[in-house]
Amino acid sequence: SFFCLFLGVCGDEFSVLRSPQSVVFRDGSWPIPGERIPDVAALSMGFSVEDDLSWPGLAVGDLFHRPRATVLVTVKGVDKLALPVKGISYPIENAVPFSLDSVANAIHTLFSEETPVVLQLAPSEERVYMVGKANSVFEDLSVTLRQLRNRLFQDNSILSSLPLNSLSRNNEVDLLFLSELQVLHDIASLLSRHKHLAKDHSPDLYSLELAGLEEVGKRYGEDSQQFKDASQILVDSLQKFADEMFNLYSGNAVVEVVAVKTFNSPLMRKTRSILQSSQSETENPYNLAYPYNYNYSVIFNIILWMMIGLALAVIVISYNLWNMDPGYDSIIYRMTNQKIRMD
Repeated sequence: SFFCLFLGVCGDEFSVLRSPQSVVFRDGSWPIPGERIPDVAALSMGFSVEDDLSWPGLAVGDLFHRPRATVLVTVKGVDKLALPVKGISYPIENAVPFSLDSVANAIHTLFSEETPVVLQLAPSEERVYMVGKANSVFEDLSVTLRQLRNRLFQDNSILSSLPLNSLSRNNEVDLLFLSELQVLHDIASLLSRHKHLAKDHSPDLYSLELAGLEEVGKRYGEDSQQFKDASQILVDSLQKFADEMFNLYSGNAVVEVVAVKTFNSPLMRKTRSILQSSQSETENPYNLAYPYNYNYSVIFNIILWMMIGLALAVIVISYNLWNMDPGYDSIIYRMTNQKIRMD
């Protein structure tokens, strides 16, 4: 299994909580583009990306020993969390919505026969996507809002051990926040019952999106005691979840946090496309073709040498047919001549 944990917390910060020796993150304040975060996940797992990533924060590392899983937890509604100082953090520029679909597709393509664990979940939106062995491992996982609420009031829920402080069991917003923490607990708990999946050779992917803290901020305000308590509870729960997942994969995992206050709206994307079209008119007045991508040279060489080989084969075959003596080189003429002589 392959495990790398991405924790996305709303704001402008990308933090690495845990990582094995095979994945090297350099200590520095290099900004990372928000749309390239999936590429960082792919490269840390050993996959290739279409566009080169010129970000110095991620070093090459050990190419022959890659992590066995990737987990991305996106937390919306706060620009920075009081994470442990032992981690490495980088600022995020242009915080646009992103997903790990490209990483999931790469896992499906390269490890289709081994059915790796792929889990993508957004509890507040009731979005869930499970592939491979995740269907059997997390079949009991609460994914709808009703299931999450019922799960909280069971005997073995986090409510029995979590200090709520100023948060309330009777408020829907507080329960949404707490139910997302329950999901983190249940994922680690369910995976601990299937530890053999963390020891196979196929990489695993976990992508989680948490919006409960954002709703707490909207309900009580970001200066309220409820928001401060919720932020501290979230930090403790994320650190515990990261440690549990890291240990389940025997330390062969990367644990990261993406902090984004608010994602840029879709309107920003539309504005960018308009700007790009206007720039193309001024920077490309001669209507030149777009540059070829990096696959062009490969395709060109395949077609070129195939055509040369076919051309040479046609020339050699034609030459031999032209200079062939039907009486001696052709078995058809030879057998026909013998039959005529016998008659």
